[in-house]
Amino acid sequence: MEPTLSPWRMSIAPMMDWTDRHCRYFHRLLTRQTLLYTEMVNAGGILYGGTERHLRFNAEEHPVALQLGGNEPDKLAQAARLGEQWGYDEINLNCGCPSDRVQRGAFGASLMKAPQLVADCVKAMNDVVSVPVTVKHRIGIDKVEDYGFVRDFIGTVADAGCTVFIVHARNAWLQGLSPKENRDIPPLRYEVVHRLKAEFPEFTIAINGGIQTDEVVLEQLDHLDGVMIGREAYHNPWWLARWDQIYYGGAPCPLTREEVEVAMVEYMEREAAQHGTPWPHIARHMLGLRHSLPGARIWRQVWSNHLLKDRPAREVHALAMDTYGTFAYGHPAEPGAEAG
Repeated sequence: MEPTLSPWRMSIAPMMDWTDRHCRYFHRLLTRQTLLYTEMVNAGGILYGGTERHLRFNAEEHPVALQLGGNEPDKLAQAARLGEQWGYDEINLNCGCPSDRVQRGAFGASLMKAPQLVADCVKAMNDVVSVPVTVKHRIGIDKVEDYGFVRDFIGTVADAGCTVFIVHARNAWLQGLSPKENRDIPPLRYEVVHRLKAEFPEFTIAINGGIQTDEVVLEQLDHLDGVMIGREAYHNPWWLARWDQIYYGGAPCPLTREEVEVAMVEYMEREAAQHGTPWPHIARHMLGLRHSLPGARIWRQVWSNHLLKDRPAREVHALAMDTYGTFAYGHPAEPGAEAG
């Protein structure tokens, strides 16, 4: 009997302003099994800022996890309960975001300095939901590279019932770096995450940070239970079309790039009719679909041209394909054709 693959084997990271429900719908067209995460949603926003606005998602997105931000156990518990009621498959607590706004609220990466508070938050959520409650965190704070710090953090939080940890393999520098710089400047230390798995073999531990190729993913899966991909999944989404085959032993995405684009146009039309969503809010997430192909830049320019925003999405799609096909082939593209 073959071993069961971890639900966290492959996942796409929560990314602010990027992984909204439209982005997740797009990604789900490319991979059926990869776990998807929402953007970080402040627990208070869910409770007081419009529950439906923050929690509505498409049924096609499953499996999908709700990532919460916050530091008050009671509010996080209420938000987690609502998340489960809305149908999310997992509740994840953000203990890794280093932004100034998050720091002012004393949550995100700042929570790593208060592991007992994190444990209290996890316990409060675990007490009211039946889906997994997980934690995403860094390997340290600021420039102190102390393995004992992250080891003790996991130990304390695990005592509250958390058994799944998604570890961004960089420190979070809370002073002196922007959130963007925090994604690149603190050095990656994958060996720290491997050491955590060796010390806590009973827990599910997935790694995040700087992973961009199949070779690196497979290397990490030799040591760990899962790999979370961030920016590379967003900027080069066609990579996802192979994940079900490579990492789950299933079939690759059955759709061509053109068929995915047509499916997204149909989704744009449904969203406009049902919710009044302007198509540019959706199209921006698929601009990497033809990443590295001849003509990709001019195709992106059509879809991102604000002068076309009042035209129907289907017309913009036809224009994009005519322009792309003429550049790539010397004539408008045939349906389903892919350059390169």
